Amino acid sequence: MPPTKDDVAPQPRRGRPRDPERCRRIMEAARSHFYAHGLERASVDAIAADAGVSKMTIYSHFASKEGLFEAVVRERTDRVVVGLAGVEALDPKQPQRALLAIGEQFLALAREEDTLGHFRSLYGAAGAQREACLAFYRQGPDRLIGDLADYLRRADAAGTLKIRHPRQAADLFLSLFLGDGHIRGLLMLDMPDVREDRALLREAVRVFIAAYAKAPRRGEDPA
Repeated sequence: MPPTKDDVAPQPRRGRPRDPERCRRIMEAARSHFYAHGLERASVDAIAADAGVSKMTIYSHFASKEGLFEAVVRERTDRVVVGLAGVEALDPKQPQRALLAIGEQFLALAREEDTLGHFRSLYGAAGAQREACLAFYRQGPDRLIGDLADYLRRADAAGTLKIRHPRQAADLFLSLFLGDGHIRGLLMLDMPDVREDRALLREAVRVFIAAYAKAPRRGEDPA
């Protein structure tokens, strides 16, 4: 398929500082259009018009429509780990507290209608929107799993958890929040209430800690 006018973009210009308010307007308009139309059908011209900027301004900030889509996804995932002041700030000696914080943020992200809308649109057009799927994967699941795996490596080094395969363990932990409630959200059915989500969070952390708790040495008090 030949590229459309939205797919061909000039290279971003260097040396000009970004305007935070302008970026905020672009991101807000982009979230709305990507949610409503998906990556392929969303128009950079329409996003620019809603943001009150030119199309060239968007390209100067984000290089391409795909780059803008990645930025929108990245902004959402920032709140889960980076939004907690960075994975390096989480205490490896207190894995229960860290996992409760990460799990709470991830569960809130997974329940958001914008996030569910991205899932629906990408699942529905995965074959035709490979770049969108790659962008969502890189800035969403791959990034979150990688950041959590980094924390789990530090917890293993600190001796508070026994993690042989950190990325696999991170994937398993986040997957605990993508069951019944997530499926109901994708299908636009009634979602779990706050009480149910809190119970799920506590149980997910309890199960994970129990599975990866460091086994006491012989003669060591297991408490």
